[in-house]
Amino acid sequence: MISTLIQMFALIGLGLGWSFFNTGEISNKTIRKVLTDVVYYLFLPALVLNVLWSASLGLDTLKISISAATGVISALLLSIFICRRCRTRHTVVGAVLLAAAFPNATYLGYPLLKSTLGEWAGPVAIQYDLLACTPLLLTVGIMLAAHFGDKGEKPHPFYTLMKVPPLWAAAIAILLNLSQVDSPEWLQGLLGMMGSAVIPLMLIAIGLALKQGFRETRYLVTVIPVVMIQLFIMPLIVWGMSLLLGMNTSLTTAVVLEAAMPSMALGVVLCDRYGLNTGVYAASVTTTTLLSLFTLPVWYQILQ
Repeated sequence: MISTLIQMFALIGLGLGWSFFNTGEISNKTIRKVLTDVVYYLFLPALVLNVLWSASLGLDTLKISISAATGVISALLLSIFICRRCRTRHTVVGAVLLAAAFPNATYLGYPLLKSTLGEWAGPVAIQYDLLACTPLLLTVGIMLAAHFGDKGEKPHPFYTLMKVPPLWAAAIAILLNLSQVDSPEWLQGLLGMMGSAVIPLMLIAIGLALKQGFRETRYLVTVIPVVMIQLFIMPLIVWGMSLLLGMNTSLTTAVVLEAAMPSMALGVVLCDRYGLNTGVYAASVTTTTLLSLFTLPVWYQILQ
């Protein structure tokens, strides 16, 4: 795991270094948006289609989804409780909720699980994210963002879900998988080539996004609950749920590591759109991402 984390954080470091030393005419924000858009709308659907089409789907898929949903919902409820006790401003509350509840399950989780646990674990990361975290983010998460934000947008969750290419790719892949339709060799090669671009591009994009977090050190106290929930409490909750569901040791390790991932970087887009405190969110992403370099190996050792 340490070797994989070093490689991943090296790519994140490249993105961070680029953000500080970029002397070109294109801003870091524009570069990051181009990278994330091309991944989100083109390369990630290809990765999802390729992985889930050939994955082993069954009762374990349902267990993964239940564990992930339990972790996200528990984190949201705990965050709401903490923020109410602290009487935090609404725009800060919304940012904390998103940062504490939604992990970077695919962009960090997929390569880490695949390299550490084996090829079989890659689909676990995709299922954890697209069958639970992403649907909850684009329904409950967006409704909370609209409620706590100051821009007054009232999105319709159903229409939002219908605009997510990776979810469409997941639905098509699951249908083809359950129908036992074989993937043509040429298509497998094409999807594999496209999917291989997802991780390096997104890790660099995450590095580009971290620069803003370093500028928001005034929010370090505010993000302490995010760190505790995202890196410690949510993994414990998912671990307990996995034991209740009777998962085997390997699958339990995979889902707990997924729950222990840092805050997702793409949440800053929702903060901008709905008027949440982007500074708090950026500080949360930066802090949890850097700390995960140390906490993820600890979780892995505990689970062995």
